[in-house]
Amino acid sequence: MDFIIVTNNPRVRDEYGMKYCVFYRECSFDDLLYFVRDKIHKGHRLLTHPLSGSVKPNETPYKSIMISADIGRLDDDSVALIENAITVATSGKFERYRQRQKILTEEILADFQMIDYFLITGAIESAMTGLR
Repeated sequence: MDFIIVTNNPRVRDEYGMKYCVFYRECSFDDLLYFVRDKIHKGHRLLTHPLSGSVKPNETPYKSIMISADIGRLDDDSVALIENAITVATSGKFERYRQRQKILTEEILADFQMIDYFLITGAIESAMTGLR
């Protein structure tokens, strides 16, 4: 199965953009989830959980999500996962993190890019193992 990496992380774009199919969008975490939701509604399936990792939604501005490259029938599980992720990420519960994001330094942003990069690297390795 081929996959697409949807990301707003420039490090993931730079490291994997020439090796895999990467859709890079300069957008917020929330907007990336909405973009992935639209892809799922067109028949792509989620291959990684949209809230994977221990970083809370809206604590980091970066996210990379793997979806299927093939387009098929609407996958109810993928729809439920992405809709729940959007609900969690956009809830008022994480508003304090949203406010904190406005003051993140370049060094902290680079750290968050690295965390997301390592998370998607693990997912790619798992996918490649399953593809063999």
